[in-house]
Amino acid sequence: MSPPDRAEEFVFLLARHERLLGAYVMTMVPHPQDADDILQEAKVVMWRHFGKFELGTNFGAWARKVAFHQVLAYRKRKHRDRLDFSEDFLRAVADEAESSADRIEQRERVLHECVAKLPADHRETLNLRYQENLSLEDMAARLGRTVGALYRLLSRVRHVLHECVSKNVSRPENEPA
Repeated sequence: MSPPDRAEEFVFLLARHERLLGAYVMTMVPHPQDADDILQEAKVVMWRHFGKFELGTNFGAWARKVAFHQVLAYRKRKHRDRLDFSEDFLRAVADEAESSADRIEQRERVLHECVAKLPADHRETLNLRYQENLSLEDMAARLGRTVGALYRLLSRVRHVLHECVSKNVSRPENEPA
C-alpha cells in the first residue's frame, strides 16, 4: 500500500487524469464493460505501486503505462475471444494515444486558463451548465434571465473560449495551422 500521507496526492492525480485514462483504455478494448474492469484493475495496481512513482514526473504517462500492461494481461486472459487484436496493433494504438495525450492535456490546461479570464458571471453560467448540469430552464429560473438570453450567452462564451484556446495552444512545427 502507498503511505497514508501520499493518499491524498494519489487521489488528486488520479482524478485529474481519470477521464483521459478511461478513453485510452477504450481505444484498445472492444467492449466498454471490459474497459471499465481493466481501468479498475489498473487503478488498484497504480495505488499499490504509487510509492514507486516519482513526484514531479508525468503521472499521466505512468498511469497509461500501467493501464497498457493491464490491457495486455486482459488479452492473455481472453485469448480465446474471436476479436483479438495483435500486440503490435495495441502498441501502435497505445503510441498514438500517448502522442495525443500531451496535446489533449495542453488544450485542457489552456481551456482552464481561458475560463479563468472570463468575467465572473460568465464563469458562473458555465459552472451551472457544465458542472452542475442544469438545464437552460433551471438556469434561467436561478439567474433571473430568459432561456433565449442564456442560450445566446453560452454561445458567445463558447465562441470566446474556442478563440482563446485556438490562439494559445502551441502547435508542433509539422502540424498545419
